[in-house]
Amino acid sequence: MTNLQFKQVRSRSVYAIIISSILFSCEQSAQQAEAIDEVPVSEIKEDHFVPSTPDNLSWGWFPVDKEPILRIKSSEIVRINTLTHAGAVQNIEPVEYLTNLGVPREEIPNDVLDFWNSREDRTREGRSGHVITGPVYIDGAEPGDMLEIEILEIKTRVPWGVNYTGSTSGVFSEDYPGAREDDEYLDIPREAHLIRTGMSNGREVAFFSDSIQITLAPFMGILAVAPQPVLGEPGVTVPGVQSSRPPGAFGGNLDVKDLTVGTKVYLPVFHPGALFYVGDPHTAQGDGEVSGTAIEQSLSGTFKFVIHKGVGITTPWAETDTHYLIMGIDLDLDRATRKATRAVVDFLVEHKGLTPAKGLSLASIAVDFRVSEVVDLTQVVTGFIPKKIFMD
Repeated sequence: MTNLQFKQVRSRSVYAIIISSILFSCEQSAQQAEAIDEVPVSEIKEDHFVPSTPDNLSWGWFPVDKEPILRIKSSEIVRINTLTHAGAVQNIEPVEYLTNLGVPREEIPNDVLDFWNSREDRTREGRSGHVITGPVYIDGAEPGDMLEIEILEIKTRVPWGVNYTGSTSGVFSEDYPGAREDDEYLDIPREAHLIRTGMSNGREVAFFSDSIQITLAPFMGILAVAPQPVLGEPGVTVPGVQSSRPPGAFGGNLDVKDLTVGTKVYLPVFHPGALFYVGDPHTAQGDGEVSGTAIEQSLSGTFKFVIHKGVGITTPWAETDTHYLIMGIDLDLDRATRKATRAVVDFLVEHKGLTPAKGLSLASIAVDFRVSEVVDLTQVVTGFIPKKIFMD
């Protein structure tokens, strides 16, 4: 979510809240409400649970000196609740704001209200739009180690999400790197779109319209360790404060939709305990997130944390059953592509024993480079290395 969007979200006058396009018949709403109960109960045995209470949340940044909300051992499993910013950070009281969109009062979690009411605390000052749960301290983690986050489960907490659009949002924002003064104006009003979710034909979907259903693929937009903020770097305008808007070497607001159940994410450790943060929950997003938002929907995630001692990495990467995901991050999309390519070559040299020349050759022949996210100041390009090409 861009800073421009965040400012606009905070003012009721700039919204044209369109309800007619998102309301459903009573019969459809009843079917969706009933469908929520059909979501299978988790069979994963967790060691700890972290609720999204105000004390466990930060607003738009990653404090490096916040007292850990939980201390765990390597290889333990933690379920963590997260809150979407939709309804939680605007200046309008959440019940009024969300019911005006069409959310029934009984579907607004109390922790949304608790967080909104806690904003009077000066330490709650928002540095960006995200509501973030953490930090979790992992015993034994030290700078120079690598943190592995295995995503075991992600479940929706409410049967609704919100997507924001506007004539100057996302890639059309006035501060977008590719913007030009003579660009054609996109003539659409600023809108908050309520999107209902539920079960349909055995799958959890977003009911985008009467004729469009989108299969949910929930993931956390933010997976991070506590960073090392450097004044002047992207998102660091105050000493020691890293805004949650731009991702970086610490992970953060990567918005890579493939970081979902079954994926392992690897992040470098910069502080003792790693200090893990998670938030910006999404249930559906296209590569790029071009409007600036996905379906912003509160989720509960279950993660297994493993520390790899002395395994130094400089950029986030991940793996699924089928691919290695190597990320390049930069303010410039071309530079992000260049960095992703270099990181892929380095990975192939270190982990597959190729020469740099052979690594670059393979990158060009077999690796897909996808634009994962382009609307959060720094931009993310991900190289997808298929595992099936390696015969061993």
